[in-house]
Order: sequence, then structure tokens, then C-alpha cells
Amino acid sequence: MLHGEAFTTGRIVRLMRLGAAIQPRMFVLPLDHSVSDGPIARPEEVDDLLAMSERTGVDAVVVHKGRAANIAPARWQAVGMIVHLSASTSVAPDPDAKVLVSSVEDALRLGADAVSIHTNVGAANETQQLRDASAVIEDCRRYEMPLLAMMYPRGDKISSSSDPDHVAHCATLAAELGADLVKVPYTGSPLTMRQVVESCPIPILVAGGPAVPSLDALERYAEEIVESEAAGVAIGRNIFRAHDPGLAARRVAAIIHSREPRVMQTQCRVMGHMEALAQGGQVATRRRALGHG
Repeated sequence: MLHGEAFTTGRIVRLMRLGAAIQPRMFVLPLDHSVSDGPIARPEEVDDLLAMSERTGVDAVVVHKGRAANIAPARWQAVGMIVHLSASTSVAPDPDAKVLVSSVEDALRLGADAVSIHTNVGAANETQQLRDASAVIEDCRRYEMPLLAMMYPRGDKISSSSDPDHVAHCATLAAELGADLVKVPYTGSPLTMRQVVESCPIPILVAGGPAVPSLDALERYAEEIVESEAAGVAIGRNIFRAHDPGLAARRVAAIIHSREPRVMQTQCRVMGHMEALAQGGQVATRRRALGHG
């Protein structure tokens, strides 16, 4: 049984709202690209994307704090909010040099269900990015906020960001730092991706990757992720830049939520702790009924 200090009640409640603790696989839609690349859609179109997410099986959406504050609160009733804390721009001298632009407290004020950070392993300022990640994780523990760590192998010593050894290193690093979930690049095949999944003690979400030529190609990609036994996907551009974003999201969701995967170790621990909390509540109720407190 997991002790309370590892998976506290607040984190469990927020993970449940995300779906990470009550279903086998997650579908996350990142909409944080406007900071790095410029506008992804008009404001009303972003609202439409949130409405689409509610209807199509998207579990959670990643946004920056400014965008989150300008979305109608009712939009978050059926989809989880993940506030992204890291940023850099594509025109910076070093786009891989991520910095913190928000905080866990900001996310709490917005009503977020989780926060995310981006760390480029191998970047020139990797030391500072790891230091920032550690500080955010400490705040997440203090406020019982789940953390999605987006970990990418990027830098002068990285020959390929999809190299299975590099991807496994990123996933394990996130777990060692104390993240609840980790997003990493796809390794290129279900076999090598499964090896990464099996090496990591926390659930892995696979990034959406480069643009795909068709909806059929996007479906094949989602099927490979399911075959790899990963805990889900985080697909942004291939959804919101699709000819029909709603159809693309619906097709991906149907595959991602289609069948039960092999239960991940951390998910087992989360569910085990939830069961223990429920049993504890039942005991307390019985004690009150008997007049023992």
C-alpha cells in the first residue's frame, strides 16, 4: 500500500479529474504552441477547440496561464486544465533554453488540475532547467498538484531526439525528479517505445511528433502508441491544424481509449492508494455510526 506522503488526497483528486487515475490511457491536447511559434488560431477558434475537446474524448488541454484566464470557466467542466509553466520562442538565440514563466500558485488560482514543465536534456542551459524542474516539483508536493514533465533530448551531444536510449534517459530522469507523468518523443517503433515504457516507473505520454500527411496516418500513429503500451498521447499540431480538428480528435480518442493496456506500475499504485483512502473513509464512517468518534 502506498503511503499518504507519496500520493496525497489532493493529487489523487486532480489526477482523477484528468482521467490519469481512473482510465488506462490519456489523450492530451497541447495548445501552448503560440508562445513558441506565434498564434495558432483566433481567440474564438481556441474556444471552439475547447468545445470540440469536450465532445470528442480529449481528457486534458495544455495552455499557458494567459490563455487559461481568457477561456470561459464553463469550458473546463468536461476537460482537464494543465497549465504550462515553461517557455521559449522559436526566434530566440537558443530556442532550447526553456525558462519558467509561471508558477504552481498561478495554476492553483486558475483552477488547474495539473501543471507541466518542459526540460530539454542536453541543452546548453540544462543545469538551470533541471534546477527549475526541481523547484517546481517541490511546489507541486507542497500544494498537492500533479506534474506532467515534458522531457526532450536536445543539444549538441544529441544525434537524434528519437534515439531510444536518449528517450529512456529522459523518461527515467523525470521519474527520478518526482514527476507524476512524463511526455517524451516517439522512438519510431512500437517495440523500442515499449522498451522505454517498461524501463520507466511512471506513466509515459508520447508526443504527437511532426506533421502527418493524412488522417489515416494519424490513426496509424495512435495505433502504434497503443501497441507500445504507453499511457497515452499528447498531440497538438496534428489535431488543431487538421482540416477537421473535431474529426481528427474523435478518431484519435477512439483508438487511445479503445482497449485496456497492460496496467502500468504507477497507475496500480495510484489506484491502490485511492482504494485505501476509500476504505479509510468507510472505517471512519462505521466508527462514527458506532459512536467512536
